[in-house]
Amino acid sequence: MSLIVATFYKFVLLADCRELRVKILDYCQQQDIKGTILLATEGINGTIVGSRTAIDAVLALLKTDERLADLTPKTAIALQPPFERLKVKVKKEIVTLGKPEINPAETVGRYVSPQEWNELLADPDVIVIDTRNDYEVQIGTFQHAINPQTHSFREFPAYVHQHLDPIQHPKIAMFCTGGIRCEKASAYLLHQGFSQVYHLQGGILKYLEEVPTAESLWQGECFVFDERVAVKHGLEPGSYEMCRSCGHPIAAADKASPQYEEGITCPHCYDLLTPEKRARQLERQRQFQAEA
Repeated sequence: MSLIVATFYKFVLLADCRELRVKILDYCQQQDIKGTILLATEGINGTIVGSRTAIDAVLALLKTDERLADLTPKTAIALQPPFERLKVKVKKEIVTLGKPEINPAETVGRYVSPQEWNELLADPDVIVIDTRNDYEVQIGTFQHAINPQTHSFREFPAYVHQHLDPIQHPKIAMFCTGGIRCEKASAYLLHQGFSQVYHLQGGILKYLEEVPTAESLWQGECFVFDERVAVKHGLEPGSYEMCRSCGHPIAAADKASPQYEEGITCPHCYDLLTPEKRARQLERQRQFQAEA
């Protein structure tokens, strides 16, 4: 039986997020849902997997809260369970920028639909920025997009301060996996005085779902934060696997490297492998093989 993966988020005031967590956790457990849901006073962010009936039931529950009534989830089919457990957590932020004064529920940039995105990218006056982390950008991005080479979203404000100017770069377009990071980034840029700020509505995933391959300006695959690792156009499973030692996506070329050892190390973490870590990874690999 195929499973349904649903991703969703919304920036909205949830002052009762701790009480909401108990309700959501209990119901998800009843429906045998796996995945992660983050709650904060600034909103909700989740990726969950389950049967079609279970996913529909959880989404219906969320939408009974009038603050989440217009939640717009994205769904895809998974042939294998992409999550092993369920986590419902209360955090300071549903996506961590480290700027508590930024509130996307009040002000964000202009949404651009997937169908209109190509036209915006063709505008020579627009600076296009990939707001994802460097390891995500490496496996796929839009043509001519700038890679800020950040290792976490917390580094994005520093990148803006060092490389962008509201006078020299008045038109900024941003994108991310599902829309949540670039939505918060757009609110930050407006707060910094940038006047024309755009972001891809629904993120890369919505673009890959709706824009035909022949018309697409996307190059490569899109990293996702579950066991699928990456997806292609039409949200079909991609070709990457995950290094179980460092979590970096690995391609066939990485696996052919002499620095690759399944479950132990890959070219991205080989130089950081200490004897102690090797011993830990060997034990984890033995456990993984025993459970397979």
